Amino acid sequence: MPKSFTAKLVVAFVAGLAAAVVLAPLVAVAVARLGFHFPFPRIFDRVVMIALAVVLILWAQNLRLVSLLRTAFARPVANFAFTARGLLVALGVILVLFLVASAMEGFPSVGPAARLLPKYVLSAVVIALLEEAFFRAILFGGMEGDFGSTGALLASSAIYALAHLLRAPARLYVTTLDLTVGARALGLSFSQLGAPLSALPTLIGLFLLGVVLAEAFILTGTVWFSVGLHAGFVIGAKLWPKMMVTRRGLPGWLAGWGRQPLISGAAAWVAALAVLLLLRALAGTRRERPA
Repeated sequence: MPKSFTAKLVVAFVAGLAAAVVLAPLVAVAVARLGFHFPFPRIFDRVVMIALAVVLILWAQNLRLVSLLRTAFARPVANFAFTARGLLVALGVILVLFLVASAMEGFPSVGPAARLLPKYVLSAVVIALLEEAFFRAILFGGMEGDFGSTGALLASSAIYALAHLLRAPARLYVTTLDLTVGARALGLSFSQLGAPLSALPTLIGLFLLGVVLAEAFILTGTVWFSVGLHAGFVIGAKLWPKMMVTRRGLPGWLAGWGRQPLISGAAAWVAALAVLLLLRALAGTRRERPA
């Protein structure tokens, strides 16, 4: 077993990915026989997450997962103000971007988005908690011991960006057993990197968001501020296509240049940088950033 946290995590990830490549075709056939019709990449992604979670649980002691999670999620009630503050900051940023779009193209109908809002809020909270647990509490928290705060911030933010970009096309369906389809889906997941110029805007936006969330974690010492920020940004990202779907006249710098709207636009990059510069004041904390 390697000694550094990063090396251990790489081994755990490879083990989980290898297990998913083998198991996902079996799961896909079982799902199809139950009468469900899901694209294989969606099934593959879920199997990867479950397999990785199982490996992390089995290696929890070697990776110090309990200690990392306990520190990151400390005092949830006392830190509720951080969560609420983060949520308000993120929603405020999204509101500004919506207002800019509305000033250019007129105010959209809010009815369809309002009906979906409760569902979006619930999924945003779940996504924020799960992703902050992994990317900030575990990944950043563990890598900090190997690379220091700045190195861990940059590395974890890059991994965060890549993890959200690597997706296989959803047109692949599996109804009969094919033990090679898991490896093919894995290869297709990296296909977007074959066109780096088209992937670059999305990577930039996701990387900057990862930096903001990691810096929020550093400044406050817990995930609660970044959970609020993360949930607010997810709500905005889900609402954006619903409210701006007919806004074909929006420029790319606002609508986004990549496959993921909003986050791949320069307006979102500027917003992320502004939040990053003001983060200490927005967090309402005087805690010094470690080197």
